[in-house]
Amino acid sequence: MKKLIQTLILPLALLTLSGCQSAYYSAMEQVGVHKRDILVDRVEEARESQEEAQEQFRDALEQFRSVVSFDGGELDSLYNRLQGEYDDSVEAAEEVSNRISKVEQVSEDLFDEWEEELTQYSNRKLRDQSAAKLRTTKARYAELLRSLKRAEKRMPPVLDALQDNVLFLKHNLNAQAIGSLKAEYRGIKNNIDLLIRDMEKAITESDRFIKQMEQG
Repeated sequence: MKKLIQTLILPLALLTLSGCQSAYYSAMEQVGVHKRDILVDRVEEARESQEEAQEQFRDALEQFRSVVSFDGGELDSLYNRLQGEYDDSVEAAEEVSNRISKVEQVSEDLFDEWEEELTQYSNRKLRDQSAAKLRTTKARYAELLRSLKRAEKRMPPVLDALQDNVLFLKHNLNAQAIGSLKAEYRGIKNNIDLLIRDMEKAITESDRFIKQMEQG
């Protein structure tokens, strides 16, 4: 399904960018792609962004470790590499948040549509079955969203700490300054370890949600 949506997405991109979400959904439905399918696709993209962010934060931590382990050489080069890793980490974090926002948007639209369609049933038995499935899907989604948000909240403190150390190093390129950063490394490592742990949980929840949605 993801490949199909990717194939169709470019011709419809202007609809999304212009804010015509309902027109976007309508166009997608005309080619057989419904909100449920779009939600699965966006959860997959959110999962991928978290996988990429995990690697990026690991790289940033490794570069910071190289700084505090400095034993001669060009401090300017170490600083520039650390600055680059920080910038890449900010970009990765923004992508994670952007993907989560897109998941939230389509889930809200899907559930609103589903609730509205329940009022259109004339067969009570079928309506009750659909309502039960809606409740189950909402419960599954709530678990997913909690895990995504938990991991997302871990990122700002890590980025703030990295930024502080990058700024400090920028104006203190000497061995004495490097020594004072060693204690900072332990705290940053602990926070990144927690971030990666929560991202791993979010990735697991994403996989579970996708599987459940595909199974119906």
